[in-house]
Amino acid sequence: MVMTLEADYAVRIVDALSQSNQKVDAKTLAAKTQVPLRFALKILRKLVAGKIIVSYKGVHGGYALARSADR
Repeated sequence: MVMTLEADYAVRIVDALSQSNQKVDAKTLAAKTQVPLRFALKILRKLVAGKIIVSYKGVHGGYALARSADR
């Protein structure tokens, strides 16, 4: 099975979010998953549009899973 680089990065990001119990900002996610920040932002937008994650705006914003990790 061949997985695209974008899909691999998306899985890494969702996995990192599942291990966190709080909101995580894009810069931290990119560093933790070793995904370039610009590419991470692109993937995060797609994950939000797909309702897999939710985004929070503002100074204390970030990203979190839309559902609990066990679902």
